[in-house]
Amino acid sequence: MKIKIRKGDKVVITAGKDRTKTGVVERVLSKSGYVIVRGLNVVKKHVKVSKKNPGGGMAEIAMPLPASKVMLICPNCNKRARVRYETRGKEKNRVCKKCSKVITIKVEKGKKDGEN
Repeated sequence: MKIKIRKGDKVVITAGKDRTKTGVVERVLSKSGYVIVRGLNVVKKHVKVSKKNPGGGMAEIAMPLPASKVMLICPNCNKRARVRYETRGKEKNRVCKKCSKVITIKVEKGKKDGEN
């Protein structure tokens, strides 16, 4: 499944309990077709006592959403937009269908998942 949403994109949720809320994509699960949006679709989960979490208790975790239930917000025109691909030379770029401008997102370089 080809997902046109990438890590760092600003998206709006189109269905579910967090409908019309916006957030930034933290992670894309391309094999299953899901995305995790920071601070949205949050559930409470019971956590056991461990070295990492000495107090145990309840933790709030952002759960994955189907990629079809989120829509990209174009950074150029600030509107919900569909995306198409264009090849210019050897580059393959994502292009907003509303304003026809190339979508470029700078992803924060930091720790990978699971690193301390």
